[in-house]
Amino acid sequence: MTGALALAGCGGSGDDKPELAVSASYMPQPVTDEMAAGFFTVANKGGAKDELTSVTSGAAGSVTMHTTVGQSMEEVESLDVPAHGQLVFKSGGNHLMFENLKRKLKQGATVTVELHFAKSGPIKVEMPVKSATYNPATGH
Repeated sequence: MTGALALAGCGGSGDDKPELAVSASYMPQPVTDEMAAGFFTVANKGGAKDELTSVTSGAAGSVTMHTTVGQSMEEVESLDVPAHGQLVFKSGGNHLMFENLKRKLKQGATVTVELHFAKSGPIKVEMPVKSATYNPATGH
């Protein structure tokens, strides 16, 4: 048993870098033609943290990241993706704000976003537009 515990502590060569994957992405159908929100989860199976530094999308003039503190939202420049952890964007917490929408986004449409990180390469995400009242089973 001691040998198994010792081996479990030895990480492979991939353990010293982030290993990112995105899931549970969606955008509630916007209630206005100018602004929308977006939600998703970034999981990091790697042994090093990373940082989400920006998000871009052809669907909006700008995409900003926000966190909720108390009852107010604050724009942030970056968000940590912890090693062996996750960064969650959900209603009432971290979220994206799509501003100056370039087209009307209706339920059933898909919005492509590109996530940019400090260490990892960019990740393209297809974000489905759900109903304005959509509440995912995951709670995000």
